[in-house]
Amino acid sequence: MASTARAASPAATATDTHITIRGLTKSFAGQPLYTNFDLDIPKGQITSIFGPNGCGKSTMINMVAGLLPMDSGQALFDGKTLEQTVIGYVFQNYRDALFPWKRAIDNIKYPLRIAGRSRGECEARTEELVQSFDIRFDLNRYPYELSGGQQQLVSIMRSLAVHPEVLFLDEPFSALDYEMTLFMRDKLQDIFEATRTTMILVSHDLDEAVYLADQVLMLTRRPTRIAEVVRFDAPRPRTPATLTAEAFTRAKARCLDVFQREVQVRDLSI
Repeated sequence: MASTARAASPAATATDTHITIRGLTKSFAGQPLYTNFDLDIPKGQITSIFGPNGCGKSTMINMVAGLLPMDSGQALFDGKTLEQTVIGYVFQNYRDALFPWKRAIDNIKYPLRIAGRSRGECEARTEELVQSFDIRFDLNRYPYELSGGQQQLVSIMRSLAVHPEVLFLDEPFSALDYEMTLFMRDKLQDIFEATRTTMILVSHDLDEAVYLADQVLMLTRRPTRIAEVVRFDAPRPRTPATLTAEAFTRAKARCLDVFQREVQVRDLSI
C-alpha cells in the first residue's frame, strides 16, 4: 500500500494513547505560553514537534518529562504518573549532559546504578548497547576526549540503558555535522524498529521532523495550540530515497503551509 500524508486529529484513540496531557498551563513573566492545553500522544510511534521560534517546543517536553514545573495540568503515561514511569531524555547540548569526571562507559552505566541494578546487570546491559550501536571507539575515555558525535552517541546510549517506556529527544542532532546527523538518524530508526519505544522529538529541521516521524505536531505562536497534526506513513526503515518520495514531499509541503500560515498570522498582528 502506498504511504500517505494526511492531517489528523490531535487526539489519539483510547487504545493507542500513551501520553495523556490535560489542562497544561504555563506562563513566563505573566505572559501565557500554554493555557489549558490538551494532547494525546500515541504509543509505539515517533512524534515530532515543530513550530515557530518561541512557541514552547522544548518547554512542553521538559514539563512532561518533569524537568520544568507546570503552573497547572497533568501528564499521565498509560494512566501512570511520571514517578511510576521509566523515561529517557536526550539533550541538545551533549557537552553539558554528560558527567565530565566520569568515563563514557560509566556515564552509560549511571542510570542503571541509580536504579539499583547489580554490577553484572550493568555490565550486561552496557555490552548489549555497545553491540547494538556497533561502537568502535574507546568508551574508557572521558567525554572531553571524544568527538561531538561520539559524545551524543554516549548520551543516547545512556538514555536507553534502563529500557525507557518513553524517550524524549530535544533537538539531539542540531550540534552535529551533516555526516554524523545522517548516521545518528539511522541509529535512532534502528532503536525504534527494535524496541518500538514511544519517542517525542523536538526538531528545528523540517526535513528531519517529517523523515523520522509517524506524525508531526505543528504548533502555533503563543499562546500555543496545536495548529494541525500531519501524519507520515512511509514504511520503515526510511532511506535517502524517502526524501524524494511523493508522500514525503506532500507531508513536508503541508507542514510548511501550516508553519507559514502561523508566521504570517503573527506578522499581520504586529
